[in-house]
Amino acid sequence: MDDQAFLQHRFPALTASALGLACELAGRVQHDRKPGRPFVLGISGAQGSGKSTLAELVAVLLGERHGLATATLSLDDFYLPKSARGELGRTIHPLCATRGVAGTHDPALMAATLDALAAAGPGETTAIPRFDKLSDDRLPRPEWTEITGRPDCILLEGWCVGLRAAYLGPLGSPVNALEAEEDPEGVWTRWSAAQLPAYEAIWDWIDYLLGIRLPDLETVIRSRLRQEQGLVAAGGDSARAMDEQGVRRFVAHYERHTLALWAHFPEVADRLVLRDAAFEYRPFAAS
Repeated sequence: MDDQAFLQHRFPALTASALGLACELAGRVQHDRKPGRPFVLGISGAQGSGKSTLAELVAVLLGERHGLATATLSLDDFYLPKSARGELGRTIHPLCATRGVAGTHDPALMAATLDALAAAGPGETTAIPRFDKLSDDRLPRPEWTEITGRPDCILLEGWCVGLRAAYLGPLGSPVNALEAEEDPEGVWTRWSAAQLPAYEAIWDWIDYLLGIRLPDLETVIRSRLRQEQGLVAAGGDSARAMDEQGVRRFVAHYERHTLALWAHFPEVADRLVLRDAAFEYRPFAAS
């Protein structure tokens, strides 16, 4: 049984293109990794692009088929606690309280986690934070995941992985109604852009970056709404889940950053794919 057949057996509901892409990424890790340090595979894409699923597939392949230890870091798990974002909302701008853009994560914690994983000895453990999206808060420390030893591969996935401040260009006028109505003077927009340099040292860890494009922002919204419904189906509190209006407002927070990263994907991603509405992946050719 080859790797793709193995994944098909384990994950029969997934598309062949998703399984094939995971096999390709796992093969890249095996071919390019060097002894003595973890290979860092970055997976970057907007909400609902399949990042977490691809990371899971690659981790299963590397671990169960090829005997390589992996650690998965999701940018979402490094959001600041709700209380810290609330303080930003009071002192900087009300939009800072909403998780999403640069400045609402803890890049220092992420950098420290990467350092700890890369330096871990055989019996040393590294704690990986976890964030609960329905409660919109970081889980308590006892509920974090612990990784023992130094992984062979670190999978780093997130919606803005690879985004740099220079990609935003002149901040200029609002890009959507949210910015026009709630940040007309650009205070929040400028604040968030100024936080990006703290993330860039993290992106420098990445050995290979997969960029995932979606056709348009409407597809992002539909995908994110599907995620919310999935969280509820998995046992989450439906009263805390976002409806379509809530999702549209939420995605608007990311619009400026998402479009900037999409525009620069062709020059920064080692592999660039388009994920369509049917969750099929295919090579993306910039126009």
